[in-house]
Amino acid sequence: MWELVKAGGWMMLPIILCSITAAGIVAERLWTLRISRISPPHLLGQVWRMIKDKQLNSQKLKELRASSPLGEVLAAGLANSKHGREIMKECIEEAASRVIHELERYLNALGTIAAMAPLLGLLGTVFGMIEIFSGFMDNGMANAPILASGIAKALVTTAAGLIVAIPAVFFHRYLLRRVDELVVAMEQEAIKLVEVVQGDREVDFTADAKA
Repeated sequence: MWELVKAGGWMMLPIILCSITAAGIVAERLWTLRISRISPPHLLGQVWRMIKDKQLNSQKLKELRASSPLGEVLAAGLANSKHGREIMKECIEEAASRVIHELERYLNALGTIAAMAPLLGLLGTVFGMIEIFSGFMDNGMANAPILASGIAKALVTTAAGLIVAIPAVFFHRYLLRRVDELVVAMEQEAIKLVEVVQGDREVDFTADAKA
């Protein structure tokens, strides 16, 4: 492995840095974007139980806001529920935009790495080819085995760039899809809350609250 890194030359350094950064982003996002952390399944039932028992006060709202991204969205709506349905929805949408921004953190960087890594590899190969042919011009024509060996070394950076880019592209798309799914789940919970609080819908959350 070390021989391949040495063969790739100095352009292997940014490719290796890209791979480390991408791996860190993927690990952090996979841990952060767990549904149990973002949108706890029984949270809405627990909130409704607090509303029915008249236990929902400023302290409870503060705890709800800090509990999870879904809790932040629900707390924003509950804090303004007395101002009517439209104001409540607007506050939920504002909180949701902040939450979505947090969910998408680092994903642009991961997409940039996915696009940039193969270009870095190609650039390294181009530099390697220039170096090979410059050496031939200075020292005369070389035989085919020497030429093939030089080209093989020059192609190491292209291979390394693709090795970094392919999983980065996969996880970038996968994580974007997960964010979309989490946003849809939170949106559904928020709609339920608005409809129930504003009296447009009756839902029994007792089982969820006890679960």
